[in-house]
Amino acid sequence: MNPPGRPVSLRARAESGERLVGALLRMPAEELTEMLAVAGFDFVLIDAEHGPADVIPLRQHIAVATMHGVPVIVRVGEDDPGAILRVLDQGAQGVLVPHIDDAAAAAAVVAAAHYPPVGTRGFATYSRAGRFGETAPEDHRDWYLRNTLVLGMIESPAGVSAAAAITAAPGLDGIMIGPADLAASTGPDDLPLPEATAVVNRAVAAAGKMRMDIVGTPAAAAAAFDDGARLVVYNLASSLMTHLRGLRAAAD
Repeated sequence: MNPPGRPVSLRARAESGERLVGALLRMPAEELTEMLAVAGFDFVLIDAEHGPADVIPLRQHIAVATMHGVPVIVRVGEDDPGAILRVLDQGAQGVLVPHIDDAAAAAAVVAAAHYPPVGTRGFATYSRAGRFGETAPEDHRDWYLRNTLVLGMIESPAGVSAAAAITAAPGLDGIMIGPADLAASTGPDDLPLPEATAVVNRAVAAAGKMRMDIVGTPAAAAAAFDDGARLVVYNLASSLMTHLRGLRAAAD
């Protein structure tokens, strides 16, 4: 059952094999969230790691997306269980946590994101996620236990080396590689980026977990889906800057 006012479960759609397209958005710009929804995107990934992480505008973004039936994932800062609780209480359907370097870090993310008995997330129904207390406690708990999407990011050679153990962590639904951080942290003795990417992708597939790729073009998105990704996300800032440069170039 999908409670009133809550989008269809993104996790359920991904598990059913749908190819889901999202956009990475940095706040504050709730109009862009609404434009993505009107344009038909399947989900919005709000960046509270490299973008502002203020809870009130974040709540506004989530509320706007929810009104259009579009689920939200929030990329929080690393090692921040309090932030995970707050964004889920505001109605986000999932979290993306950066810099997962080992299985213990993956397990900590799962614990922070899920209610007992799976995790240790503090329980409340009077937040936005519980429709301000109008959702029965057992329904609220059961829906989030079934549908919270818990994703981690592998962004370092250490994470690549531990990819099999990370992806095997119970309750971790999937992985996104952070190509910029991985490239920046890769030294001469580490696997080159393409080989490291292949190692992680093989581990994700072997564990039967979801893979989310960040892409820059529709062709790259199609290639990612064909290669095994279940979710792709466009960097909206990059896409807009490419478009704006193209508009400006037309006058030259």
